Amino acid sequence: MAGETMIPLLAIAAWSGTGKTTLLKKLIPALRDKGIRLGLIKHTHHDMDVDKPGKDSYELRKAGAAQTLVASQQRWALMTETPDEEELDLAFLASRMDASKLDLILVEGFKHEDIAKIVLFREGIGHSQEELVIDAHVIAVASDVPLRIDVPLLDINDVLQLADFIEQWMRRL
Repeated sequence: MAGETMIPLLAIAAWSGTGKTTLLKKLIPALRDKGIRLGLIKHTHHDMDVDKPGKDSYELRKAGAAQTLVASQQRWALMTETPDEEELDLAFLASRMDASKLDLILVEGFKHEDIAKIVLFREGIGHSQEELVIDAHVIAVASDVPLRIDVPLLDINDVLQLADFIEQWMRRL
């Protein structure tokens, strides 16, 4: 679309139990300290609800509203019902975010999307190095053990190294 600014997307992809959320909780403040304004899209396989039964907004949404926007002085959230959607559309979800307020959208999950990704690997979580999928979209692998790979290898436990790598990657875009 004319005039639309695309915010770069960067997925943090890994098997369940590798520590994606734990890493992101440390990485987000490190990137913010570098002045990078972040958005986050998290995929979950669970039926999730950001609202609570008994609250007015929950009851009104359950009454049949296709979209419900809840707003306060501190934050607002838009909930959209998608019962008939086949698959989540990452590009559509990203387009709902305010490009004027963001420099980067981190994506947790969506590992099969054709977007840049850093793949995480931890020894001892039930997967072998040979199972790693390093396709054309993988810009690096963050691991706790040495790996023989053709992309940059980062230390999964060195959040500042990861933040520096992401900052440098963004400069090349």
